[in-house]
Amino acid sequence: MKNQNAQKIADAKTELEQINGAISAILSGGQGYRIGSRSLQKADLATLYKRKDSLEDLISSLEGSGTGFGRIIPVG
Repeated sequence: MKNQNAQKIADAKTELEQINGAISAILSGGQGYRIGSRSLQKADLATLYKRKDSLEDLISSLEGSGTGFGRIIPVG
């Protein structure tokens, strides 16, 4: 079970790095661009932020499993 959680954490952290890279690329270079008749539209920023939050929650819960502590989110 520990090895399985360790792999899930590693996979989630790898994906989180990719998500952060995609968010940075959009913030620094825009959502998309066009060259002649070709265009490229990058991933939706709102979707990336939602996935980032989801991955951070997953990592936090997996790293915190067995400790009785989870991620604390302030309210208000």
